[in-house]
Amino acid sequence: MHIQPITPEQTHALRHQVLWPDKPLAYVQLPEDADGHHFGVFEGENLVAVISLFVDARGEARFRKFATQPDFQGQGIGTALLTHVLGEAIRLGAHVIWCNSRQSAADFYRRFGMEPEREVFYKGPIPYVRMQRRLP
Repeated sequence: MHIQPITPEQTHALRHQVLWPDKPLAYVQLPEDADGHHFGVFEGENLVAVISLFVDARGEARFRKFATQPDFQGQGIGTALLTHVLGEAIRLGAHVIWCNSRQSAADFYRRFGMEPEREVFYKGPIPYVRMQRRLP
């Protein structure tokens, strides 16, 4: 497993395949992608997980479009990638990090000290919750 910076364009296919396969590819392309920090996990030359990190001028970091190929889930790849992104957020001067998590993934984020903020909301039929934690 190898984690490295990637381009926004390299994230799109995996975002689409894992997160929103029933939507057009443009649905997973973010207007702010050019301003983000994007990371991928490679197994050999195969891109198997992606995540995008955005840090604003107030020191708030947000990660988005975190996706791992289904055949590679449950093997610690997502844990390694999120650990890497937390370190990058700190390196970039962030004091808090958050994401909009599918409610079904909230327990995963709790393992990283993230807690739910605000009420559950929906994107189509899928329930989401904002998860957040302070950074050192």
